[in-house]
Amino acid sequence: MPASIKTFQFLVEGGKATAGPPIGPALGPLGINVLEVVRRINELTKDFSGMRVPVKVQVDVEKKSFDVEVGTPTTAALIIRELKAERGSGQPSRDYVGNLPLESLVKVAMMKKSDIGAKTLKAAVKCVVGTCQSMGVKIDGKTPKEVMKELERGVYDEILRKFELGGGTQ
Repeated sequence: MPASIKTFQFLVEGGKATAGPPIGPALGPLGINVLEVVRRINELTKDFSGMRVPVKVQVDVEKKSFDVEVGTPTTAALIIRELKAERGSGQPSRDYVGNLPLESLVKVAMMKKSDIGAKTLKAAVKCVVGTCQSMGVKIDGKTPKEVMKELERGVYDEILRKFELGGGTQ
């Protein structure tokens, strides 16, 4: 990477970045149009409204140009969005905050697969099931522990294969 390129990482609320801290103070001294950067970040993150999203901004200091790259929100944030809930449970093994359809669980797993380094969709689904466990979220009316056992027995293998091929469960 050329010396004239500087990289910054921010965690912003989807569609609501501002020129204030942390973005403005970090980018302002570089002489680029901070409002233009903020406008681009908000444009790229608008679909993640209400969620905190990792954003990487690369600035070419000599050319006064920039590039914005948006990551995916946390697994927990994606689950909360799918549930349309406020937050996870304070006592996840006793109190459940919602019931996530299997299709939504797989959708989250597909979004997070590369971020979590899962080699297979099944491995990514297991990670998301683990997050459901820690948040107090049931899956298709079952506890995450039950779903995990079923995953390990291969109960969902055919369904996951359909998702991998782009068919979903429709």
